Amino acid sequence: MQRYNIFHQIHKGLRAMLYETAIKVQHADFWNVDETEDTIENINEVVRLFDMHAFHEDNHVFPAVEKYDPAIADAFEQEHVQDHLLGELLSNSIERWKNASIITEKAEIAREVQHAYVKFMVFNLEHMAKEEDVLNKILWRYYTDAELMAITGQIISEVPTDYVGKYNRWMMRGLNNAEITRWLKSVERNAPEYVFRSLFTTAERELPERRFRLVLEGLTEGVMLA
Repeated sequence: MQRYNIFHQIHKGLRAMLYETAIKVQHADFWNVDETEDTIENINEVVRLFDMHAFHEDNHVFPAVEKYDPAIADAFEQEHVQDHLLGELLSNSIERWKNASIITEKAEIAREVQHAYVKFMVFNLEHMAKEEDVLNKILWRYYTDAELMAITGQIISEVPTDYVGKYNRWMMRGLNNAEITRWLKSVERNAPEYVFRSLFTTAERELPERRFRLVLEGLTEGVMLA
């Protein structure tokens, strides 16, 4: 039986954000200040969303692991410390870029931003993969799916409203069609209608037309059979 993966959905969204932002960083012409400012804001959002994600793991997921394997929990907490330092280095390089007054200096610092972003991205991709491998084994050994879903529910209830839409946007971009269909059906069954409508609108806005049509067919399939 396939177990509930507490990391799966959010990690897919975070990886999509890392990948898409990396492409923007590669495409950016750092001699064009206006274009670079848009890319810089994308990077800032990456750091903010990863910081918030780590905060909730520190407060909800890692304590569940620590109860049964304190050493593993501590090792992952230390990785979050390293992740935060990489995020600070990235943010500091961005501030230096903003404060530079000469275009040649801005272009030089922009290359530092690129390198800092790649380090941040690679670290987090490896970190998330380790979480899904190592931590899931512990969580599945000691917790039921219902208990793990309850942890997810607690985290969702604590995410600030202005962050919810951002996370949903990236998860919508990162999940496959079947996963999106299941997500929408679950929200439709278990959440207030306005929450479902908001998520449905996100799907319509973020997905290419063909993908959205396939998701819509998946949503209506059961209704048509009934």
